[in-house]
Amino acid sequence: MPSTEITQENFESVIAGDKPVLVDFWATWCGPCRAFGPVVEAVADEMAGELVVGKCDVDQNPEIAQRFGIATIPTTILFKGGQPVHTTRSAMSKAQLLAELRQHL
Repeated sequence: MPSTEITQENFESVIAGDKPVLVDFWATWCGPCRAFGPVVEAVADEMAGELVVGKCDVDQNPEIAQRFGIATIPTTILFKGGQPVHTTRSAMSKAQLLAELRQHL
């Protein structure tokens, strides 16, 4: 299942769903973000039944990035019940990201 594009318009409805939501904060000009993108997509596929994965372009949605203090990208935030429960602030391997997520699901 591909990731969902997160925008200012749909952010609240996406994170308020029944499943936990991983939001990948990124930008098109960010090399590490582009390298991390396939990892995020692979996690979206592998965890499709238990997790929603969204991508939020910080240049297109600066209000969301500012709200959550996104100072470096890529940053991921895991939301449960609409609330942030875990943040990572770097690109990592699929195994590392899965391990991080599973600790908090």
